[in-house]
Amino acid sequence: MTIYRRTSVDAALYILRDIGRDMTKTQRQVSTGLRVERASDNGAYWAIGSTLKTDQKAQSAIRDALGLAAATMDTAYNAVDNAIDLVSEIKAKLVAATEPGVDKDKINTDIAHLKDQLRSVAQSAEFNGDNWVVIDGSTDPSKPRQIPSSFIRHSDGTVKVDMLSYEVDLAPVGATTSKDARYLIDDRTTGSGEYGALTSQYFATEAGASQNYVMLKGAGNTAGQVEIGVSSSTTQAQVKEMITVVDMMLNQMTTVGSAFGALEKRIGIQSDFAQSLDDSYSRGISRLIDADMEEQSSRLRALQTQEQLGLQSLNIANASYDKVRQLFQNV
Repeated sequence: MTIYRRTSVDAALYILRDIGRDMTKTQRQVSTGLRVERASDNGAYWAIGSTLKTDQKAQSAIRDALGLAAATMDTAYNAVDNAIDLVSEIKAKLVAATEPGVDKDKINTDIAHLKDQLRSVAQSAEFNGDNWVVIDGSTDPSKPRQIPSSFIRHSDGTVKVDMLSYEVDLAPVGATTSKDARYLIDDRTTGSGEYGALTSQYFATEAGASQNYVMLKGAGNTAGQVEIGVSSSTTQAQVKEMITVVDMMLNQMTTVGSAFGALEKRIGIQSDFAQSLDDSYSRGISRLIDADMEEQSSRLRALQTQEQLGLQSLNIANASYDKVRQLFQNV
C-alpha cells in the first residue's frame, strides 16, 4: 500500500512559504525604510517619487546658486557702500578747496589717495571670480545680469529655470546717459567708461561742466577726460563744477547700492522659499514611498512568531505522517 496524500504537511508548507514571502518583503522595508523601493512595488508611486527626487536635486542646486548669489551681492553692496563713503570724503575735500588761501596741492594729495582706494575697493569686490561692480571686456553691458531663482515643472512635463535680474542692470535705450552707469568702474577697452559711475563722463556733460570730469579713467577711450583733482591753478568755478559732478555720481552710486540691496533681499526671500519647497518635496516623497517603521517592525515580529508556529505545525504534521507510515510499512 502507498500513501499518496500528505494534506496536513502540504498545508503547513504552503503557510510557511506565504509567511516567508511576507517576511522577506517586510524585512526589506525595515532595512531600507522604503515601502516603494522599486517599480514592481507600486509603479505609479515609484514614478512620481523618482520625478520628485530629481526635481528635489534641481531645487537643491538652485538653493546653492542662491547662496552663492547672496554672498556675491553682499560683497558688491559692501563695495558700493565703502565707495560712497570714499567719494563723500572726496566731495568734502573739494568743498574745503573752495576756501580762500587753502593749499590745494595738499588737498589733491588726499584726493589722490582716496581715488587709489576707490579703485582698490572696486577691484577687490570679487567673490568666486565674479565682480558685479567692475565691468571689463568679458561682460556684455547690453545684457542684464541674472541669477537662477527657481526650478519649475509645468503640468505638461516641461521644466523651466526662472531668473532674478539686477534691476538697475537694464540695456540702454537710445543715447547713453549717466543713468547707464550701473557699475562703479567700466574698464572695457571698447568703451569710454560710460557704464561706470566713477568712469563716466556723462555726469559732467549733463551738468554742463567746462570739462569732461571723471573720478577715474577707465581702460578704454579716455580722450578728453579729466580726472577730478585740484591744484594751485584750479579756479573756484572749476572746483564748483567738480563738486556738482561728484554729487551726481554719489546719487547714481546710491541708486546702484539700493538695487544691490533690493536684489539681496529678493535672494533671501527666494532662498527661504526654496528651502520650504525642498521640505515639501521631502514630505511628499516620504508619504509616497517611505515605510511606516513602527508598523513594519511590529509586523516583522508577528511574522517571526507565525513562522515559529508554522514550523511547529510542520513538525507535528511530519510526526503524524511518520507514525501512519510506520503502521503500514509491514503491510
